[in-house]
Formats: sequence, structure tokens, C-alpha cells
Amino acid sequence: MYPGAERQIRGNLELLARGGRAPLISVGYFSARQFEDINFARLDADLHPLGQNEIVFIGRHLYVSPHRDGYSIDDMIEQIRHALAEEAIAIITAKMSCLRNLRGRQDRWGNTIYDQAVSEMTARKPRAELFSVIPKGDTLQPKNQSPP
Repeated sequence: MYPGAERQIRGNLELLARGGRAPLISVGYFSARQFEDINFARLDADLHPLGQNEIVFIGRHLYVSPHRDGYSIDDMIEQIRHALAEEAIAIITAKMSCLRNLRGRQDRWGNTIYDQAVSEMTARKPRAELFSVIPKGDTLQPKNQSPP
């Protein structure tokens, strides 16, 4: 992520929490390996490659689903940070494009989480939009549990 991106992401998420409309912001880029893997897989699937190695963010969808599950903005930022880490691998299917961190992290509820950042690769062409983050492995969710 770019320096200051977490602050900008937090600003968008807080604006959305207040019912506002968040702007499009640039938050980072893929590692050279991730960018190459994404474009190779997209070309192999007869999809357009990304023309620019930049990740943009609004946050509307990313905020709604985790908030409904009881996650805080701090939790969402941790999920984003982990999902966009350099060691995350690109996974491209006919239905989605994402980065998945195969290095688990422990969340506040005792789960081992493998965060997955889902990108939308067409609407903001030639850039990728960070659309959602899925905390894979969150069997104990905050809406049902209190942190220890």
C-alpha cells in the first residue's frame, strides 16, 4: 500500500459509516510478481489484462458486508493490509480475481484467517478496484462472539 493509504482507507470507511459517499482513491499497487501473474491468468482466460499497476478503492461494498458481520473499521483495515501483502498470491477464475494470503494471521476471536482481497478489474479499467475482502476461516465472527 502507498504511504498514508491506511489513513485514506479509514477516511472512506468512516465516511461510509456516517452514510456519506466516499471518493475513489489510489491505495497501492500489486507486487511485480502479482501483477505479472494476474495479467498472465487474465490473458489465458481471454480477459483484458490490467493496463496500469494501481489499486483504487471506494469501499462501499467492502464496508457493508463486514460491518453486517460485526467487524470494526480497524478489523477491516487489518484484513485489507493482510490480503494485499506482498506474499499474497493471485487467483484468477472466470468468476473472480483476487489476492489470497496463504500465511494465516490470528484474529481477536482465535481464528486463523487467510484474507482474500477481491478486485473488480473492469469498471475502473485500466486499474483494479479493491472491491471486497473476505476473511477466510472466520468461523467465530464478532457478531456472535466477544473478543477474549
